[in-house]
Amino acid sequence: MPSRRTIGLARRTALIVVAGLAASACGGGKSTSPPTSTTTATTTSSTTSVASSASSATDWPLFGYTAARPNSGPSATGITAADVGRLQRQRVLLDGTVDSSPIYLHAVQVRGAVHDVFFVTTTYGRTEAIDASSGRVLWRYTPAGYSSWAGTAQITTATPAADPGRQWIYAASPDGRIQKLSVADGHVAWRTRITLLPSKEKIASALNYWNGHVIATTGGYIGDAPPYQGHVALLAATSGKLLSVWNSLCSNRHQLISPSSCAASDSAIWGRAGAVVDTATGRLLVATGNGPWNGTTNWGDSTVLLSSAVSRVLGSWTPTVQAELESSDLDLGSTSPVLLGGGYVVQGGKDGKVRLLSLSKLLPRGRTGGQLQTISTPGATDLFTAPAVWHAGGRTWLFVADDAGLAAWTLSGGRLRPAWSTKTPGTSPVVAGGLLYVYNPNGGLDIYAPNTGKKLRTLTAAGGHWNSAVVAEGRIALPEGDANQHALSGVLDIYRLG
Repeated sequence: MPSRRTIGLARRTALIVVAGLAASACGGGKSTSPPTSTTTATTTSSTTSVASSASSATDWPLFGYTAARPNSGPSATGITAADVGRLQRQRVLLDGTVDSSPIYLHAVQVRGAVHDVFFVTTTYGRTEAIDASSGRVLWRYTPAGYSSWAGTAQITTATPAADPGRQWIYAASPDGRIQKLSVADGHVAWRTRITLLPSKEKIASALNYWNGHVIATTGGYIGDAPPYQGHVALLAATSGKLLSVWNSLCSNRHQLISPSSCAASDSAIWGRAGAVVDTATGRLLVATGNGPWNGTTNWGDSTVLLSSAVSRVLGSWTPTVQAELESSDLDLGSTSPVLLGGGYVVQGGKDGKVRLLSLSKLLPRGRTGGQLQTISTPGATDLFTAPAVWHAGGRTWLFVADDAGLAAWTLSGGRLRPAWSTKTPGTSPVVAGGLLYVYNPNGGLDIYAPNTGKKLRTLTAAGGHWNSAVVAEGRIALPEGDANQHALSGVLDIYRLG
């Protein structure tokens, strides 16, 4: 069941104001206060932005940066440890809350001009293109039926996905549909439903894209009101045709099903990363939440390896305490699987544990137990975030954050070995340009040296929920707010070097 934590958003004005940005150094060092500007997000059709000349042109097209979801981005971003104190904040006021992460495309054509653009989807399904240099909304897509669910508990927290051709993006809405939208002006190429009961089946996880396919997953809403079945949907990116469905309950049925027609309910696929692609093979990894398990047709509380066509279960891992997890509302699938490389996978959960698995030992399907190592989450509490994997200096690093802490491990000799930790909470960590960015859901964006854990700066930001940042070309974009507040307004913070 999803987290019930809610954090209130203050009312925002539509005026341009100036305030302070607290950039506090670690260890009681000096604080500086570069300016913050607040801008109402009005649409425009003529603004042209020029990419920062200090950094290379790099997109951030997906949640986690690539289809494998490492949460580790470009090696150079135009922001270094030496100049994080020069970052200035712009607060872009939106007409919805973005309880997810943005994506970013460099130098794309929008309404006849070239722009660097952040794209976001609000909790009620509005998708917006925001100029990365000015903070202006270039276009806004509002799904049909928006007014019927706006302000209700029927929401989405899915990050959009960009097509590699850079002319289209894919976004979710609370009516259970995925839409293909033009980067140039937001017009719709197609809309496809991926659930027959959107009032019960929620699109919570980030969308993914691989090899001409859009990949989406479904779960349930807070309270787990039945009936629903977590499932994976594979769509043709060109046409929107629904090609394949894998149901985590009644998995012998390979199409969208009426949830009441399956004897079992729940088994949500709702981790922030959703479906993770092993880009070496095209196979998918997903983790399921509370639900029954039998190793043949029901796959509750399991890590599942699927064929690239989403038609077969190739392998799986289920903890021996699966029944206990289900009865105690301790979803394994509160976080998605993490590919470490070298044939290793990490799987967290709401029980406050992180397991190291062997990808090869997921075969054959239906087995229980056999994890290589079990460690505690940083705060020994529920894990709702997507960990980050960083390969640097011949070492593999794993960064994990929860509501009570942040910790780093290195992988050596088939074991995760502790490197450093802090009691500062965080959402999904992001590594970019040799720096570690972690949003504190209580407020603030912390920047760390990833190999030592030294906090370099804390950038001012209001509180949130599952939000996380992206970093590219001298800019950081971070949404604020909590989807469970059901607000019709929100904020996107954009930090730039001043």
